[in-house]
Amino acid sequence: MKKTVLLLMLTLTVALAAGLLAGCGGTSETTATTAATSDTTVAPGESTTTAAEAAAADTFTYAQGADPRGLDPALVDDGESAKIIVNVYEGLLKYADDSTAVEPSLAESWEISDDGLSYTFKLRQGVKFHDGTDFNAEAVKFNIDRQLPPQVTPDMGYAGFVFGSVKDVVVDDDYTVTINLTQKNTAFLANLAMCLAAPIVSPKALTDGNNSVMEAPVGTGPYKFVKWSKGENVVLERNDDYWGEKAKTKNVIFRFISDNSARVLALNNDEVDMIDGIDATVVNQITQGGDKLFQAEGMNVNYMAYNTTTEMFKDQAARVAFSQAINREELVTSLYQGYSDMAETILPTFVPGYDATVKQVAYDVEKAKAGLAAAGITKVHMITYTNPRPYNAATGVALATAIQGYLQKVGVECTIDTFDWTTYKEKVKAGDYDICFYGWIGDNGDPDNFMNLLADPDPSMNVARWQDETYIADIKTALAIPNGAERDAKYGEMEKYVAERAIWLPISHAQSLAGYRAEVSGFIYHVTGTVFLSKAVVAK
Repeated sequence: MKKTVLLLMLTLTVALAAGLLAGCGGTSETTATTAATSDTTVAPGESTTTAAEAAAADTFTYAQGADPRGLDPALVDDGESAKIIVNVYEGLLKYADDSTAVEPSLAESWEISDDGLSYTFKLRQGVKFHDGTDFNAEAVKFNIDRQLPPQVTPDMGYAGFVFGSVKDVVVDDDYTVTINLTQKNTAFLANLAMCLAAPIVSPKALTDGNNSVMEAPVGTGPYKFVKWSKGENVVLERNDDYWGEKAKTKNVIFRFISDNSARVLALNNDEVDMIDGIDATVVNQITQGGDKLFQAEGMNVNYMAYNTTTEMFKDQAARVAFSQAINREELVTSLYQGYSDMAETILPTFVPGYDATVKQVAYDVEKAKAGLAAAGITKVHMITYTNPRPYNAATGVALATAIQGYLQKVGVECTIDTFDWTTYKEKVKAGDYDICFYGWIGDNGDPDNFMNLLADPDPSMNVARWQDETYIADIKTALAIPNGAERDAKYGEMEKYVAERAIWLPISHAQSLAGYRAEVSGFIYHVTGTVFLSKAVVAK
C-alpha cells in the first residue's frame, strides 16, 4: 500500500494590510508564510486584467545589487542567481505563491511508500525544454544522478541539502519516476521545490555544455535565456511554447547596480521597474519619489561566524568572550532602523522549530575584557562583502565596521578585508579568516534547511567550519521525525546547543524590502527571497 498525495494542496493565505507585518508557522506542517505590506492594494501574484495587459509595456526591468554567480541551479548557492533561475527553470514541485506549502509543478502527483523511503512521481506530459527536447523521466534521473556520488562535484553546494538522502533514481516508464532514499526525510518534498539543485535542466544542454549551463541556462520555465552581459544585465524573453499560463510581459531584464543609492535613483527615474537590496536609509527616497515599498517579514538570518578551526577560536571560551563585547540590540537598531529584528535564534519566529527560550551570549563588557585577556586575543582578522544582501541591506562592510568599533572598546584590534560578492565566496571557501559575515535565506520553510548548515562538511556552506559529532547525529535524527511537537522540540534543543558553544553570533532577521514603480503589479516576491515575474505587468 502507498499513501497518495492529492494534487490540490492546502495553502496558507497571505493577509495584506498597510502597516501590518505578520508571520506564522504551523507545528504540524513544514510551511512558512509571511504577510506583505505596501501602500497599494496590489498583492504579489495578483492577476491583471486583459485591458491592463493590452496597455502594458513589453519589458520588465528588475535591478539587483550584483551579477549572478551563474545560472546552473546545481552549481550556485546565491540569491542573485536564484532570482533569475526561478524564471527560467522549474522543478518537480513548487511552492504556493504566498507560502512554502508544496504544490505540483513538473510532477502532477506523487505517492510515498509506507516505509517513507520511496517517492513515486507521475510527470506532466507534453512539456519541452527551451531547446525543444522533451521533459520526461529520463531527464529527471539525469538531473538527480549528476548530483549524487560518484558524479557529484565539490562545486555542487546544494546537492547534499536536496539529495543527500537519495539512494537512487529509477525510471518506471517515460512519465513515471521513483526516487529511493537511504533514510526517512521529512523535508524531502519541500527540498524538491527549492530553487537551487532541484530545478530540472535540459540533459542535452548539460551534455553539450560539459555538465554545466552556468552561462547558457535551458529549462522549461515561462522565460527563456537570451544573453548575459557581465556587470550589466541578463536578458530573458517569454517562452511562447510554455506548457502553462504564458508570461504576461514579453521581456524581462535583470540589471546589476551595486550601489544602493544608484538603484533607487534608477527607480525614481523610471529606468527600472523594481529594485531590491534596499535599506532604511533609502525608504523615504523611494516613497517621496512616487514609488512603492514592498515590505514583508523575511525568512532569513544575518550572522557573524567564528572560524572554529583557527587557534584563536577553536576554544569556546574565546568565542564567548568575543560575543560578549558586542551590543547586538544597539547595533541592530542603529544599522537597520526598524527594518530588521535582533536575532536570538537561528530560526525565524514563524519557522517550525522556533524556540523563544533560546538565548545567545549576552552583552557584558567587563566579562568580555576578562575573557579576551585570558584568551590572549588582541588582534583579529575579519573578512566581509561589499554589496547588499537580502539579510543585510546595510552591507557586510557596515556590519563589520560596527563590530570593529565594539572590539576597540575592549582593546582588540580588528583588521577588515572587503571583497565583492563573487570574490568573497571564494575567500570564505579558502578559509583565511578568524571571523566572517554571512547569512541565510530559508529555501523551503523547514528548520533543517537552516540548522543543517552547521553540520554540512562543505566549508562554503558551513562557514564556521564546525564539525561536532553530537550535533551531526542530532541533525540526522531530527530529519526523520515527522512534523509536529517532537520534531520542533528537537530543533529547539539543537539551537540551544549551538548558542551555548557560540559558533555563530546571530545578528538579525531582516524584513524583505523592495521598491517598485506605481505602474507595476502582479510580481511575486516570495518568502524564500526569490521573485517570480511571469505575472508581472508594467502599465504604460
